[in-house]
Amino acid sequence: MSGDIIERLAVGAGHKIAGRKLIPDSKPMIRSALRSALASRSVEALIVTGGTGLSQTDVTFESISPFLEKEMPGFGEIFRRISYDNIGSPAMMSRAFAGTIKGKTIFCLPGSPDGVKTAMEKLILPELGHILGLSRRS
Repeated sequence: MSGDIIERLAVGAGHKIAGRKLIPDSKPMIRSALRSALASRSVEALIVTGGTGLSQTDVTFESISPFLEKEMPGFGEIFRRISYDNIGSPAMMSRAFAGTIKGKTIFCLPGSPDGVKTAMEKLILPELGHILGLSRRS
């Protein structure tokens, strides 16, 4: 469902979807999909949903963050602030993050449909063109 929201909002904003894949909570599988996406010339940005919480199976942060070349800490900070305004203190448990890897931008969002919608509408889509322009120059 969250992937559907990402796709609908991105396409609605005029972006093309180069691919979409459902991956289990597995570090090796997440990293394999990451390598594949980064190798694709048609991919400029990746939006990952799920696995950013605190449970033992939430391994998106651990799988992807070691590869970040540039972190975008403001994304996670502002996302959690907006989430706090919406849901209160549970927002502190989100480990949503963003950055760049090999000149491509990656956003890692919670699996919650409301969280995805918030991130897409309030943070990602308003700035994606600008962020991609900066990433291309890296």
